[in-house]
Amino acid sequence: MTIAIKADLLFEIGTEELPAGYIPLALSRYEEILTRNLKAQRLEFAEMRSYGTPRRLVFVVRGLPRAQSDHTFTVKGPRASAAYDENGNPTKTLLGFARAQGVEVSEILQLETKKGDIVAANKTVKGEQAGPLLSKILEKTISSEVFPKGMKWGRGTVSFARPVRRLLALFDGDGVDVSFGSVKSGAFTVGHRFTGQTAPVEVDGPESYFKALSERHVIVDQEQRKEIIAAGLEKKAHEVSGTVLPDKALMEEVAFLVEYPVVIRGSFDDEFLALPREVIINAMRSHQRYFTALDKEGRLLPYFLTVANTPAAKMDKIISGNERVLRARLNDAKFYFDKDKSTPLTELTQGLKAVIFAARLGSSYEKVIRFTALALYLGERAGLMPPIEEKTDPEAFLREDKNPAEHPPEEIGKGPYMRLVIGRAAVLCKADLLSGVVGEFPDLQGIMGGIYARAGGETEEVARAIEEHYRPTASGGVLPSTEAGTIISMADKLDTIAGFFAIGKLPTGTVDPYALRRGAIGIINMLLHSELDIPLDEAVERAAANLGEDICKDTGAVKAAVLEFFGERLKAQLRGEGITFDSVDAVLATRWYNISDAVARIRAIEEFKAHESCEFLVLSFKRLSNILKGFTGHLEGKRPEKALFTEEAEAGLMQAAEALAPEVKKLWDKGDYKGVFQALASIKGDIDRFFDDVMVMVDDEKIKANRLLLLAYVRDMFSQIADISRLSV
Repeated sequence: MTIAIKADLLFEIGTEELPAGYIPLALSRYEEILTRNLKAQRLEFAEMRSYGTPRRLVFVVRGLPRAQSDHTFTVKGPRASAAYDENGNPTKTLLGFARAQGVEVSEILQLETKKGDIVAANKTVKGEQAGPLLSKILEKTISSEVFPKGMKWGRGTVSFARPVRRLLALFDGDGVDVSFGSVKSGAFTVGHRFTGQTAPVEVDGPESYFKALSERHVIVDQEQRKEIIAAGLEKKAHEVSGTVLPDKALMEEVAFLVEYPVVIRGSFDDEFLALPREVIINAMRSHQRYFTALDKEGRLLPYFLTVANTPAAKMDKIISGNERVLRARLNDAKFYFDKDKSTPLTELTQGLKAVIFAARLGSSYEKVIRFTALALYLGERAGLMPPIEEKTDPEAFLREDKNPAEHPPEEIGKGPYMRLVIGRAAVLCKADLLSGVVGEFPDLQGIMGGIYARAGGETEEVARAIEEHYRPTASGGVLPSTEAGTIISMADKLDTIAGFFAIGKLPTGTVDPYALRRGAIGIINMLLHSELDIPLDEAVERAAANLGEDICKDTGAVKAAVLEFFGERLKAQLRGEGITFDSVDAVLATRWYNISDAVARIRAIEEFKAHESCEFLVLSFKRLSNILKGFTGHLEGKRPEKALFTEEAEAGLMQAAEALAPEVKKLWDKGDYKGVFQALASIKGDIDRFFDDVMVMVDDEKIKANRLLLLAYVRDMFSQIADISRLSV
């Protein structure tokens, strides 16, 4: 065999059926680990691709060298004074160092260091052959923990998501010895298990591997499988004059459930179309992994589309089996839906008294009452409704006289009507948790509440708010579209976060059983993307206070801990968007509880970093802050006295600052933070002259104090927007 300078690596891990959700995660993590391990051994490559099916994880690395690159490095030796005598001749120390490093004395170097001159030697280590290195690299890679849960099997000690049955490892056609538990690598793979093509087939590289598996009903490339599925779905839908309801997440999941996708179409009885659209879609999608067919107007068709794992001689049997399963699911849904409609939401809400929300946090009913009170407060704080002197008992909104359907907005006014909408929707929004449909299809919580609210005669505003109050259900998920839905969602999530913090159930590491991080991120995004002006610190304080003394022993401590938790979530989110850490840190060191305002300041800082005066402002502010350390408490509420100025530079700085203050305030009030920074930059020359001409720490205490007050006055113009001393320049 001709030895090439560059070659390809093929590595397959053959397993028993892997969970679909594990596969993309494993491919991504293994790619990162394998890349890191190869580079650590100086094996740079041209390209790496990973592929996954339910029964195999595959990695193809193109353009790997057949040997490591040579490695040259410098070995530091003794001091030069010890290496040479007074005549410049090598000493025994130098001769011993040269001998130990395998170099001639003539090759010895002299280096300058902070501790004086030393001698050194450059050494070159010849690169090793890649084959033996790849053996260790692949064993190290496969042994890495990448799955949410692992398992052991037989008498083995290794762990993997499912039992590993074979390994294939080839480098330029040659086998690479890899062991994982009792499994040793070979040069063969197997075809689709349902087609009887599981006899070992030998391959000699990526091309023959993909060809052999394609001939044996295995499409290794998940992107190719998605294309096949998408084309098949469209074809089957088109045959009944329909289209496919787009579902990217379901496509991703189904593509990893099969090795050889075959799209089939089944049907269900028209009578089930009387069920709410969401119930039918959920029954097909969540339980059966079926795609939905729509007509040209977007209405549901009585068909489903699903993906089989292989062609069968009698596809009609597979179709009838799927139809039978779906019919049972839809019959259950119809039974529960008809039964649920006969029970008013107000009655279901009362049933929440028997449901424990969490130990020490009371029943689900008590939680509903708490966050209803919080939602009413948030609605008032946001200016959606006028405050009233006597607060309404949240339970009162279960009465019909508090039903907004009985009080049109044109009669009672927009604000009072909004109070009724928020109060009514909040006390009813968890009622559907006791419904039969949600018990059978938990993904429909909130959605069914909205449907039952409409069926029960509630206003559209109440139904929409109930429907939306769980949003967002995931990071980056859809936000509530209504003000009432947003307010109730925030109140519900804040009550949960404050409650679990009060009883000491905080997220740790990757463990967050109560989804508190997701709740906090949801609140942050709602505040960022809505017009609601609600200071987070006030909202958290009210949420903690609403818990009562039996749950929350120290409202102040809970408030502080929750706000710190939110601050960390906001930092992580903004860093994920590419905003630098120091910009975030500078604003969060000031009052940041108006989230949208804080983020606007952070973005303004990011823009201002390109301004020519940015570095000067940062350095000046750091100098100001350092001088003022230890004096802040003595300076609060005081202004410098102009009569005590003795230097032209300090009078000039005061004059410039006073002239600038109204402009800064005007820009601040408009939210033009970029303009604030540019205005502050105009004071550069006056600050320069002050530091050049004025000594602050003089013996005269009155003059010293007055100069400190002047610096504090200038600093405060900066610090209202950010602690600029935290910026890196």
